[in-house]
Amino acid sequence: MADFPWLTTIILLPIAATLPLPFLPDKDGKTVRWYALIVGLIDFALIVYAFCTQYELGNPDLQLFESYSWVAPLDLNWSVGADGLSMPLIILTGFITTLAMLAAWPVTLKPKLFYFLMLAMYGGQIAVFAVQDMLLFFLVWELELIPVYLLLSIWGGKKRLYAATKFILYTAGGSLFILIAALAMAFYGDTVTFDMSAIAAKDYAINAQLLLYAAFFIAYAVKLPIFPLHTWLPDAHGEATAPVHMLLAGILLKMGGYALIRMNAGMLPDAHAIFAPVLVILGVVNIVYAALTSFAQRNLKRKIAYSSISHMGFVLIGLGSFTDLGLSGAVLQMVSHGLIGASLFFMVGATYDRTHTLMLDEMGGVGQKMRKSFAMWTTCSLASLALPGMSGFVAELMVFVGFSSSDAYSTPFKVVVVFLAAVGVILTPIYLLSMLREMLYGPENKELIEHEALVDSEPREVFIIASLLVPIIGIGLYPKLVTQIYDATTVQLTARLRDSVPSLGKGTSIASTPLQAPAIGDR
Repeated sequence: MADFPWLTTIILLPIAATLPLPFLPDKDGKTVRWYALIVGLIDFALIVYAFCTQYELGNPDLQLFESYSWVAPLDLNWSVGADGLSMPLIILTGFITTLAMLAAWPVTLKPKLFYFLMLAMYGGQIAVFAVQDMLLFFLVWELELIPVYLLLSIWGGKKRLYAATKFILYTAGGSLFILIAALAMAFYGDTVTFDMSAIAAKDYAINAQLLLYAAFFIAYAVKLPIFPLHTWLPDAHGEATAPVHMLLAGILLKMGGYALIRMNAGMLPDAHAIFAPVLVILGVVNIVYAALTSFAQRNLKRKIAYSSISHMGFVLIGLGSFTDLGLSGAVLQMVSHGLIGASLFFMVGATYDRTHTLMLDEMGGVGQKMRKSFAMWTTCSLASLALPGMSGFVAELMVFVGFSSSDAYSTPFKVVVVFLAAVGVILTPIYLLSMLREMLYGPENKELIEHEALVDSEPREVFIIASLLVPIIGIGLYPKLVTQIYDATTVQLTARLRDSVPSLGKGTSIASTPLQAPAIGDR
């Protein structure tokens, strides 16, 4: 079975499964939703089987590699593979997307089109983490734009067209920088190639690296998202349905973080040494600004959306730390937030289905009528505020310790960054617990209690949240469940990043002049 094309099958199965959908005999959507869920379960089972039987944990190199010539004149190859950076996110994608299929159970408007788009996104999202050809990466990166646009514009809220248009403008505009940088790297030097490993091995001049790094950074800053290119996300979340929420928070944001690690840091390490302090500063801005903004939001969806932006700031700090622990924490934070963000946004959708409002001012006393929802809301919120024993705590602690112990920065710089990031961490429980108090505890909104059918969570919803909480708590109690998947890869990448800063080997710091790395231009 070692020669079986595992990743190609995993990517193409859900995409191929969309072809029979228009011809399925189905009037009320029940057949279609079961069909999509079964396809999702089969694909996720293939992911787990391939990981358990074909993936070697201690190997930092590319595994499950497949390469087929596709368009020979353009040197475009179907090249896919998985290493420690991509494998945990491939597993996360299969897990979250399959649960999103189950979360979409109440969808009755155009069910065939809805599940067609969900299955197409399933394959496209896995492809983003697996492809090893730069031009192919750009193509699959663009593949998810149209499904998300349609899912927002057809099944979204009152301002769905505005949110969908803003999403497509931001992300498509950012994608142009990926194409420009990919073409520049492919044609740089004496050879023309789109193979990622060959591109990474080229000897780029430092000025070229800086330009390429900046181009990639703009594109991935939109997707992560990073201030000030983040404004599409609250609007998109504000109008999305629960399953689309889960895909946006659980997977799409992780594409930006993954690409920053894979391309910016992995392919352009010298430029990363110069940009790293900027990433750290932007990470702090993300944490504090988004936490303060979330604190001020009265709309439930927008409050959770800004909370997601805040948590993504830790990925930037970990990426800029130049330590094994910091980078490991950044990857773990992406996995952790994928699970926690999906759980919170599913709860938002389930609550809206019952209360028909998103405004905290119009809620109150809901917990008395919906005891199961009360318990699930509380548990998911505690996970988001990084309660010890849950995955968010471990990930954020690793980033904090990794950055504070870094020898790449001066002590005053580290003190300021850790202090400001800690302020954001302190704000998180304040706005989340105040949200729970207003929404669940009271005072009661009698009009809401008397006129809305506040039915408690059904077994399907309890199962989805329980499925998300099991890995959240499991990782919190035993982080090695995930870290062992990528440790070998992140240690290798950190060593390469440190080699790009000669001063690290001499005990000096680079953060006193954030935009300069000593002697890096001489490399």
